[in-house]
Amino acid sequence: MQETPFCLRVGYLLPYSMSNSNTTDFTNPSTFILLGIPGLEAAHVWISIPFCAIDVIAFLGNFTILFIVKMEPSLHVPMYYFLCMLAVTDLVLSTSILPKTLSIFWFNSREIDFRACLTQMYFLYCFLVMESGFFMAMALDRYVAICHPLRHSTTLRNSVVANIGLAVVLHGGIIILPSFLLVSQWPYCRTNIIPHTHCEHMALMKLACGDIHVTSYYGLFVLFFVIGVDVFFITVSYIQILRAIFSLPTKDARLKTFRTCGSHLCAILVFYIPNLFSSLTYRFGHNVPLYFHVLIGNVYLLMPPMINPIIYGVRTKQIRDRLLRLITHKGTTFFSCCSGSQTTFRADLGGKLVLGQ
Repeated sequence: MQETPFCLRVGYLLPYSMSNSNTTDFTNPSTFILLGIPGLEAAHVWISIPFCAIDVIAFLGNFTILFIVKMEPSLHVPMYYFLCMLAVTDLVLSTSILPKTLSIFWFNSREIDFRACLTQMYFLYCFLVMESGFFMAMALDRYVAICHPLRHSTTLRNSVVANIGLAVVLHGGIIILPSFLLVSQWPYCRTNIIPHTHCEHMALMKLACGDIHVTSYYGLFVLFFVIGVDVFFITVSYIQILRAIFSLPTKDARLKTFRTCGSHLCAILVFYIPNLFSSLTYRFGHNVPLYFHVLIGNVYLLMPPMINPIIYGVRTKQIRDRLLRLITHKGTTFFSCCSGSQTTFRADLGGKLVLGQ
């Protein structure tokens, strides 16, 4: 007996499903249906709470970094320029998936237009590659600053930093373009249901009816070669940085620099490890529960935008001091205004009493 298609087994999605999985009219559907987190539908509202909290922290943290760097002239140096580029990338990453994810969790709004789905996928992976590139640029900046401090200002001039940033952006946009073009040309004749919270590349591949081997191999190329090159340069940079740290004369200087670099490495690992794990389990982890795939796929997209402002911002003395000065200055100004208004009120009141006599 023929097995019932998956889309027909999910009863509440029958209005969106096709009546026959071999229907030729279904090729390239006008909309896809995002399931959210399959198997955890009853907990969608509860899952949305940490998701929303992560997004608020990421939004406030990254905008705070951009504001402080803009307002403080002493922070107009390569390290903070790269940090601003990373902050913008994080903002795009979090806002590219979370609004639709929360609409699924809160309002059961599962439909997404075919073109909007492909656009979301393109920007998502484009900015993931950019984030990896900015991590590499920041690692190279720290390498020059720690290992060759006398040449830092001449090596990383503003024009060089701008060119590096432009190269990272173009690199991310161009390297993902072939995948986008291939995905947009596939015939989709199985189902329009995506068991995910967003238009994930591997999830779309499983819906296609055509030959997906070229796209699959290209995805592995991007993962192991493009991202692998970034990881290689980051690793080499931090090995040289650690060698320079252990050659410092005092223990306090070694500990201080090591703590800073250690926190930076933690942020980098939070980005790369879940990304690698998600990509490999989607291809080879056939026994892994589907909801686990989806949760990991959200972790590597949502956690770095939240963690990066904390590690690169709050734990950076210059940004922390500038933020404290800003808060203290506003508090002092507020109380000074209140005190001045109170004194003026008393003076006016005293004048009226004198006139009344």
